[in-house]
Amino acid sequence: MNKARLNVISRTGFIPSKHNRKIKAYKKGVYAETIAALYFKWKGYKIIERRFKCKLGEIDLVLRKANTVVFVEVKTRHDKDLGLEAITPRNRNRVVRAAHVFLSMYPQYAGFDMRFDALSIAINRFGVPSAAVHLDNAWPAGA
Repeated sequence: MNKARLNVISRTGFIPSKHNRKIKAYKKGVYAETIAALYFKWKGYKIIERRFKCKLGEIDLVLRKANTVVFVEVKTRHDKDLGLEAITPRNRNRVVRAAHVFLSMYPQYAGFDMRFDALSIAINRFGVPSAAVHLDNAWPAGA
């Protein structure tokens, strides 16, 4: 199959292009973060910010409960345990660095305790959440 034929098939949707896969992953991430936000609201957390981004990294959810600011990394997989395994040391470092930037931008939270949590959400083939694992204090600030 020549390259021109692949492009035609790709545009018609038969073979997903790299762009289409990125859009699908983005939408899946936003969906998972929405589920996570509802979960944490139900648990009594206040959502400070969603999808905080800076040059040094990204934080999926920034929450507050009492005098603790919680930075959450959300992962979605077909198996809830695989989501936790997907949080690599590099990923954790990016979240920690972004958390320090967040605290410098929002000095009202500077005196609060800081915690890093992970939430893995299992989504079945129909796009319905089937299970979740919340790891409290998943890694230290120096990770």
